[in-house]
Amino acid sequence: MKSLSVITVTWNAAATLERTLLSVREQSWPHLEHLVIDGGSEDGTLDLIERYQQEQLRWVSEPDKGLYDAMNKGAAMATGDYLCFLNAGDTFFAPDSVEQLMRSAEDASAPDILYGETAIVDNAGTFLHMRRLKAPERLTWKSFKQGMVVCHQAFIVKRELFEPYDLSYRFSSDFDWCIRMMKKASSIHNTRLTLINYLHEGMTTTNRKASLKERYRIMAKYYGHISTFLHHLWFLVRAVFK
Repeated sequence: MKSLSVITVTWNAAATLERTLLSVREQSWPHLEHLVIDGGSEDGTLDLIERYQQEQLRWVSEPDKGLYDAMNKGAAMATGDYLCFLNAGDTFFAPDSVEQLMRSAEDASAPDILYGETAIVDNAGTFLHMRRLKAPERLTWKSFKQGMVVCHQAFIVKRELFEPYDLSYRFSSDFDWCIRMMKKASSIHNTRLTLINYLHEGMTTTNRKASLKERYRIMAKYYGHISTFLHHLWFLVRAVFK
């Protein structure tokens, strides 16, 4: 039976972490571990983690170099066959989501990457809508020319395939990482499942601009400057008509 390591990075996340801890705990798949990598919270996050302490949950709290450094730490601690990065506030779509995911992996002969759909929810966990970008029927490393068509949380990678996130990117290293993982993978499987409830929360304008600039640089690195420029013209047209 394949196992899953769920990695949650936190920093002062007491307001949102509980729903994530509960969601992982209630999963029907027994071959599961939850790793919480905390950056030294001071708001009650650690009290919450201790309250939900159980055999499947392991955690550490110490200063780090940011989100992606913490994700790298989590991957280094993981023992599961596959890795899932689940933010504080995000949850699995249903109590049997991991079971369906892992059975899909077995049916597909343990692919390097599995992916699925993402639902957007509000602060109360109420469904708002499906993610605007729908996962493609067939995913390749070139699919991200259209943007991040699969949510990072619904992008499940075999642990032995993992390479560290590039810390030179502060806001969009997950975009770069997903492309690298897809280029490296020999098999990518569409589960056709809605896997994740993603907490709808707006980034600050400053971070959003910085993130988009990084993403442009990443796309230019992999797809070339001309292709990236033309695709961004299309993004602009699409946004105007919507």
